[in-house]
Amino acid sequence: MGKNSRLPILPDLNSDVVHLGLGPITRLLERIGNPQRAYPAVLIGGTNGKGSVAAILSSILGHSGFKIGTYTSPHLIDICERIKINDRLISEKRMQECIEIVRSCLEESLTYFEFLTAAAFLYFFQEKVDAAVLEVGMGGRLDATNVVDPEVSVITNVHQDHQDYLGRHLKDIAAEKAGIIKEKSVCVSAANQRAVLGILTEACRKKGIPFFRLGKEIRIRSKGAGAFSYSGIGCKIPHLTCPLSGAHQLRNAALALAAAELMAIKGRRVDEQDMRMGLAGAKWEGRLEILQERPTVLVDGAHNPAGASALCEALRSRRGDRRRLLVFGVLADKDYPMMLKKLLPFFHHVIFTKPKTGRAVDLDQLVPIAGYHGHAADAVEDSLEALQRALSLAEEDDLICVTGSLYLVGEIKKRYTETGRSDRKNSLTTSVN
Repeated sequence: MGKNSRLPILPDLNSDVVHLGLGPITRLLERIGNPQRAYPAVLIGGTNGKGSVAAILSSILGHSGFKIGTYTSPHLIDICERIKINDRLISEKRMQECIEIVRSCLEESLTYFEFLTAAAFLYFFQEKVDAAVLEVGMGGRLDATNVVDPEVSVITNVHQDHQDYLGRHLKDIAAEKAGIIKEKSVCVSAANQRAVLGILTEACRKKGIPFFRLGKEIRIRSKGAGAFSYSGIGCKIPHLTCPLSGAHQLRNAALALAAAELMAIKGRRVDEQDMRMGLAGAKWEGRLEILQERPTVLVDGAHNPAGASALCEALRSRRGDRRRLLVFGVLADKDYPMMLKKLLPFFHHVIFTKPKTGRAVDLDQLVPIAGYHGHAADAVEDSLEALQRALSLAEEDDLICVTGSLYLVGEIKKRYTETGRSDRKNSLTTSVN
């Protein structure tokens, strides 16, 4: 959970508990004074890509001269990563102060996510932000972030994930995501399945708001190596470059550009140069991120089949890897058999590990899946030891890919951050052994 898990956040709250419902968070915010009503918001839902869209949009709006609060989840290393203003993390002192105010207003049980959401809303109010960019935690309709009335609702895409909470079928999940579509807002989405589009279109019709789609009103043309052109709602911008790796990030960039356009239409001053500079300066860790070279250690937060597909797309485009080694750990509520079915053909060797959370899948559930697909697999429960095992097997021209869970990515990134070393094959030897 990172160094800031020692904050008195939540000795009485369970970070693994999920509670979908707006009652507790609504009543808590009323006792605090409804800080979330003091500033306009963009609410970003969907299955994958929410954090990337939030990071790009926040960068664009920040380059436009606005003071932008950004709330995302989960964090990789430090809990303060979740709450930022113009790329500056909330300080530990201010986090502590917001936590104490929220705690003083508690009258009923609250989840970890609800508690942090309230703290973020309060901090943005105290800091007098011009707008907030908010990432939905799960679903949409009953997510704690959905107490705001957004100026723009973004639904990145809709795939099967969190079925135990959102429903078994794609239509059920789409209906939950569509819950962030509100009156007096506008909606933009990159969803492309007919059934999903039908639900989103109908939700917008009922609310009487416009619906803009990537591939229809919004278009991009890839030029390769992250370069693309954008044709949006009211502007065309050629020769753009997305700093986030992967073809899927071009779609996320297009959604962020469209959301920025819509904010401008609603009276926020955002021009083409702001879009260019904001996009170019966007950062989002843990997604196709290279932590060291020779051998290459790449981490990616793919945690469902759609995310695994995007990772496979990126791997397919890589050249020069002699062998590829997979370090994989995943949570039990994910469709990990399908994830592995997609990933395993791209790798020569597999090492299964277990993120440090009670929701992680036991290794004896993973090893037989690799065998079914014709792969021998190592099982190393400790994630740092699993990475060290991969490093001991890898040659300089090999690729080690760590994926399956953002918890796992955070554990690996934390060790690299603490050692402050990279670009050497044995960079973790001292700290792990």
